[in-house]
Amino acid sequence: MKVKFYKYQGTGNDFIIVDNRNLSFPKNNTSLIQKLCDRRFGIGADGFILLEKSEETDFKMIYFNADGNESSMCGNGGRCIVAFAKKLGIIEGNTTFLATDGLHFASIDNDIINLQMNDVTTVEIFKKHSFLNTGSPHHVTFCNTVKDLDIKKLGSKIRYGAPYFEEGTNVNFVEQISTNIFDVRTYERGVEDETLACGTGVTAVAIAAHKTNKTSHNCIKLNVLGGQLEVSFTKEDDLYKNVFLKGPAQFVFEGNIII
Repeated sequence: MKVKFYKYQGTGNDFIIVDNRNLSFPKNNTSLIQKLCDRRFGIGADGFILLEKSEETDFKMIYFNADGNESSMCGNGGRCIVAFAKKLGIIEGNTTFLATDGLHFASIDNDIINLQMNDVTTVEIFKKHSFLNTGSPHHVTFCNTVKDLDIKKLGSKIRYGAPYFEEGTNVNFVEQISTNIFDVRTYERGVEDETLACGTGVTAVAIAAHKTNKTSHNCIKLNVLGGQLEVSFTKEDDLYKNVFLKGPAQFVFEGNIII
């Protein structure tokens, strides 16, 4: 079977995307998706995304981690599939689509995608970290510096340790640069390594920084290894709403592969 695929990246967080509106792709084949995401034996990517039809919205996004398992929301993947939907002619400047965590609105300005994320109702504050879910679970630790950290080693220890264990969490290490700028490095579960960017991760960092009074800004810039992302929100009592993740999403190449 020949499958046409498209490669996209958002601040270096890269994805294989397949137009599966005809439902021909064997999405229950975990080992196949894992192989396609393998950087030596496949196409190579941090994640795999299927675009499918939706009766309620413009399209539906189904996201898989690089380990082949269907996963929770991916912010940068969400921005990339919006760019892909525009390339296919499904949408123009604005869209509403369905993902595993519900409805998402997004707008497009050239290659800049502004994606609305879910409201955040709970931020758990601990002595050395914060924990919250922004479509995916995130552990956030603020550090003096992140430049020289062994992210894979430190992130893996937290990801598999208490209280997360097998279900795991994504792990973010954060350094404050100014009142509204933070450097972020993220260990992603499912990839089981550091990625160049994580959309739900920087969203979690921005909200955790505000909740812990590290910033009073509601528009925050986050430097990641692959570039810069922006997160904005409004706060109403303990609710963070109108949460938007903004940044570039770019087409890299397309091809066909026999599976």
